Amino acid sequence: MADNRVVQGRMVTPKSLAELIEGESVMDAEAIEDADRECPECAGDVLEVGYMPGVTSFVTGYKCQDCDWSAIEDDD
Repeated sequence: MADNRVVQGRMVTPKSLAELIEGESVMDAEAIEDADRECPECAGDVLEVGYMPGVTSFVTGYKCQDCDWSAIEDDD
């Protein structure tokens, strides 16, 4: 799977996608994957990325490729 993906018409890296979801900078991010869900707002395709917003936490973020919807699941 490619490292970079298109979200709302912009090319994003795993780290920039995580920052878009989190709303601030993150420490590290894993590869972007297709999520097994569709967007609850527009039924568009959803991407997922695992990332570390801080030293002691790891979360999975979800972001619609077509609209502003995003969500975070705490994996701790």
